[in-house]
Amino acid sequence: MGKGLLFFCCACCILVLTIINLSIGPVISKAVGVSNNNPNDVFFYPWATANCEYLKDQKDGATNCDDACKKGYDSQIDYCTRAKGMHDMEYTAFIFDIVIGFVCGLIGLLHLFDLKKDFVSNTGLIGLICGIVGFVLTFVYVIFNGMVFTGQYSDEYERDGDGIFAERQNDGSYKCLYGDNSGDHFAGRAKFSDLNKKQYNYKHEFYDSSVPDGCKDSTNTWIVQCSSTESKSFASTCQKLYASQIQTITNKDIFDRFLTALILSLIVCLANIGLALFGFLLFRTPSEF
Repeated sequence: MGKGLLFFCCACCILVLTIINLSIGPVISKAVGVSNNNPNDVFFYPWATANCEYLKDQKDGATNCDDACKKGYDSQIDYCTRAKGMHDMEYTAFIFDIVIGFVCGLIGLLHLFDLKKDFVSNTGLIGLICGIVGFVLTFVYVIFNGMVFTGQYSDEYERDGDGIFAERQNDGSYKCLYGDNSGDHFAGRAKFSDLNKKQYNYKHEFYDSSVPDGCKDSTNTWIVQCSSTESKSFASTCQKLYASQIQTITNKDIFDRFLTALILSLIVCLANIGLALFGFLLFRTPSEF
């Protein structure tokens, strides 16, 4: 297979996979980053206009801010920076990759039909530059996507596979299985990478019939309180407290979009490397197209 054909294949791969990414990207499809269920997240929703600088100024101006207070600000600033970065890079990387794939693919196709063969050296240079730019932008997007995907940033609160988020202790208080006292604003939140699990999506008869309705947190009041502490007292005598059953499969859709965009973007990174490599080879030896 000639270098010119491989150059064309890399460009087509970038174009096709990015078109798919444009249709399933979690930010572009507005599956995330538009609205949320937490009224405390006012400083970084929507992601497009997240005001990270305001949070930094709030932290700098805070008086009598202990370790838990600082941890709270740091966790919000980290999320704001990552979410806004992912939003901006998803649009930037995908748009650039579309342009790169289309331009290089079109020029490569013309050369394959023996048109403008005297332009092959310039085509190689264009491919080299485009491949480098495309790789850098796409790889940065992959990093932001990975950080948000594996961070505890979703709107759902953690619970185990049976829907349990707290267990009763001998003194009558409840041990919160996933919350802590660190001050982390997102303690007790589920990761986007966990949203495909059964406890975060609708499942018929998710709870065993032996679980009393009084042990299910139907209003999500208890689980929210439990997310920011290691133990909590509730007006209940249940041995275990269960989160309310989720009635949709939206979380599975969010997980699928994140993971698919991440995998396809990694392949696009490799295709951009190939585009740059074969572009360099064509630039050096245009006669071998």
